[in-house]
Amino acid sequence: MNELRQRIARRHQIVGWWGLFVFLALGFALETLHGFKMGFYLDPEHRLRRLLWTLAHAHGTLLALVQITFAFTVGSLGRWTERRLKLVSFLLIDGLVLLPVGFFLGGIGHTEVDPSMGVLLVPIGAVLLLIAVGLIAWSLTRGE
Repeated sequence: MNELRQRIARRHQIVGWWGLFVFLALGFALETLHGFKMGFYLDPEHRLRRLLWTLAHAHGTLLALVQITFAFTVGSLGRWTERRLKLVSFLLIDGLVLLPVGFFLGGIGHTEVDPSMGVLLVPIGAVLLLIAVGLIAWSLTRGE
């Protein structure tokens, strides 16, 4: 079980740091679009795109930090079954991908008031994260 904890902790450190890099780079790209006054990003009819892409950047950055925090937590805290540990790992990583990607895709091909169909990934990612966080809290407070 200790070996499994170490493998999962390492996986979440790697995913977290790379996720942080990707979503900080997205933030830099969005600031660049803003700085160069790019119409497809700043024009009033693309207000929804700007909001959704900002949400993708913010959620991705936050969830990358959650991955790193989980990596440090799983190694030393909580009572974990192998099954629960693997499930939480899967849910956290999928949430990191689905939530911000859903926001980003929602901003591509949007109408003035409605996001594109890609935004449907957002609630799926949110539910996965909610379950993962609940399982983490359970493992830290109640054990098995």
